[in-house]
Order: sequence, then structure tokens, then C-alpha cells
Amino acid sequence: MNISSTSTTLRWLFLIQLIAMGSMEMSAPFWAQHFQHLGTLSPSALAWASGMVYAGPLLMTMLFSPLWGKIGDRVGHKLMLIRALLVLTLTQCWIAWSDDVTSILVARLLQGALAGFIATSQAYGSTLVNKEQRGNLIARLQMATALGSVSGPMLGGYVYGGLGFNQVNLLAAVLCAFCTIATMLCLPPVYAPDTRHSDAAENTKAKTGAALLSPIAGILVAIVLIQSAKMMPQIFFSIYAEQILHASPWLTGACYGATALGLCLAASFWTRRFAQISRQQVMREIEYCCWICAVLLGFQALSDNLWLFVASRFIWGIFLAALLPVFYSLLSCDTADSQQGLVLGLGNSAAKAGALTGILIGSVGLAYLPTENLFWPVSAVYVVCALTIRYQRLPHYKYCVDSPR
Repeated sequence: MNISSTSTTLRWLFLIQLIAMGSMEMSAPFWAQHFQHLGTLSPSALAWASGMVYAGPLLMTMLFSPLWGKIGDRVGHKLMLIRALLVLTLTQCWIAWSDDVTSILVARLLQGALAGFIATSQAYGSTLVNKEQRGNLIARLQMATALGSVSGPMLGGYVYGGLGFNQVNLLAAVLCAFCTIATMLCLPPVYAPDTRHSDAAENTKAKTGAALLSPIAGILVAIVLIQSAKMMPQIFFSIYAEQILHASPWLTGACYGATALGLCLAASFWTRRFAQISRQQVMREIEYCCWICAVLLGFQALSDNLWLFVASRFIWGIFLAALLPVFYSLLSCDTADSQQGLVLGLGNSAAKAGALTGILIGSVGLAYLPTENLFWPVSAVYVVCALTIRYQRLPHYKYCVDSPR
């Protein structure tokens, strides 16, 4: 595939991920409200169902992403993209035509187990570019997901207010169907190289997964911690903004969106920055980013000035852009081309495990901590992550030589 056709394919992949992830976020803010309007649940059952509709898909994706990645390594990742998008289309149709809470929860669980789109998209893209370009690729795909997370709820809120919740999910199904057709027609099939014909170094790397366990395990732990810290504030954020900052709803939304804005604006900067330095330098700088995030979250815990709080959220987003994408990039670069689907599936499973952990810790904090202290545990998680990365930089840790990646 020549450079021009690769660029076109990557643009299509970015657009497909943006639309698909945006469509899945359209209904995200309204599940509890929809279940309440169905009028069939007691308050305790409503709370349980509202938690399951979010946590269930995360858990199932965490369990099944490595499996789909491994299958994609064997049969090609385009086929896995089509499978994932078809699952999203069909389950969104199911949800759109269902007014039974149990049926909706089953559809959401199947959605998590059988889709796994993000890991598949990363694995497909990694087969199109060389190792030096994978950081930029993953950052762009993360940006597509972030833009979808911002635009999807806005469009969903407009449709929900005018037409209702079922129509939100029906529109999401239509958009996913469009993405499925676009994938079939616009993305070429690509396959990982056959390890039997790889060069000796690559072949050795593919066959000695145990030797990679140490760096991969360390990165997976870091992904869990980073995603936990990112998710924790979502549980209590609106309550904190109302009670401590005395923010109106639109300002609460501005505070919330400032982080995503900072992430989107800074993603390309960090990609260019990390492409120019060695792996050891990358690890050192992301450790510093974790320390800075810990300080920023501590500042948020102490601040009662709304605009300083918004500014700190924006700066936090800038440093978040340096973390999760580069961890995925390191996973990809440390792994043979024939195992990209598996290892990126493990990375996404770690992200989902982190999200579930963050939801749990955030919920416990909301239940037992004073509102003004809710950001301190988030800061503490960043301290743990910084120490984890510091450990990986010690001389005895594999791949800590200061050589080009």
C-alpha cells in the first residue's frame, strides 16, 4: 500500500471511529432517566440497573477484547472491524425497540462481549504504519474517541429532547450501519506478516512472549491506574461542582468538557515530542506527567474558585493526552506485528479494568468522604502510578536502556 492510499485509509479509519464512538455515547447520559420513565423499578432496583448498564459492557469488553484481538491476528482485522460494527448496529436496534429493562441489560452485555471496537481499530491501524508512526496513529484514534465522547451526548440530548430515548438508539444504529458499510467499501484488508517469513529478530520476539511479560505487565498496570484516576471524578463531579463550586449546570458542563478540550489540543504535541526521544526518556517524561497530574488534582481538591478550577481541568487534559496513548504505543512497539491484536486487546482490557476500578473507588469515596475531599484519592492514584513508572525505569527492569525505540 502506497503512502497516498495509506493516508486515505487512515482518514477513513479516523472518521469511522469518530462516528461509531459518538453514536455509542449519544445515550450515555440518559440511561437512569430512561429507566425511571419506564416506571417498573423500585428505587434500589433503579440504582442497580443504572450501574449495570454502564459497568456491564465494560466488564464484558475487559474479558473478551484479548480474544477478539487474537482472532484478528489470524484472520485479519478488517473482518473483526466489520463484526464489531455489525454487533453495535444490531444491539442498538434491539435497545431501540425494547422497553424492558432486563432485555436492555442483556443487549448491553452482549454489546460489550461481542464488539470491542476500539482495540480492533487500533490493531487494524497498527498494520498500516511502521513502529515509529504508531504513536501518532494511536493518538489520532484516541482523539477520535474523545471527540465522539464530546459530540455524541450533545447530539443525543437534542434528539432525546425532541423525539425520545428509543429514537436516540435508532439513530445510533443507523450511524453504526453507515460505519459498517464504509468499513466494507473504504478500508482495504490487511494482515499481520506471517512469522514464518519474518526476519530472525522479529521471529524471536514473536516466540518469546515470556521475555516481554515484565515490560508489558508494567505498562498494563500503569494503564489500569491512569484509567482509574480518569474515571473516578465522573462519579462525583456534578455533586462537587454544585456543592463546592456552586456552579450552574452549564458551567458544570464547561468544567467537565475542559479536560476533553485540553486532551484534544495537546495530543498531537505529545505524539511529536515522544517520537523524537528514546524509550527511557519517554518513560521519564510520562512519570513527570503523572506527578504533575497528582499536583493538579490536589489543587482541584483545594480550590473553590470556579475559573481556576476550570483552568486546572484544562491543564489536566493536556497532560492526560501524554499518558494513555503513549502506553498503547509502547505496547504496540514492544510486540511483534503478528501479535498486535492480542496485546492491544490486553491494553484495552486493562483500560476497562481501570474504568471499573475508578467507578468503584469513586462510588466508595462519594459514600464515605466529605464532598470537599473527594479529589484527594484521585491525586493519590497518580502518585502510585508515578511510582510504578519510576520502578520500571530502574536499571534491573527490562528495556530500560537509553537507546532509540
